[in-house]
Amino acid sequence: MIHAEFYKSRGLLTGFSFSGHSGYAESGRDIVCSAVSSAVQLTINMLDEFGFSPDVSVGDNVIKCTLKKSFEDSSRMLNVLKTHFESILEEFPKTIKITISEV
Repeated sequence: MIHAEFYKSRGLLTGFSFSGHSGYAESGRDIVCSAVSSAVQLTINMLDEFGFSPDVSVGDNVIKCTLKKSFEDSSRMLNVLKTHFESILEEFPKTIKITISEV
């Protein structure tokens, strides 16, 4: 299962951390993992392009993205990512666990 943790501060999303494997198919053929990876990379690129300077760290099967300062627009971008994952979860149950942590 993919563990998707979103960080929230003062009502705004400020980052996320993703780890794990969806288990939908074997590694390299898993469309859920592909969809998640692509959406995460797109979101990080958008945050960077719009000047939010995301702090990104990548480890063994984990990626973490945080923003030093939260803005309404950056929070909206992160919320779109969360909504996208909720849609994936609806179509592919038990592949993603989404949590929100207050930071």
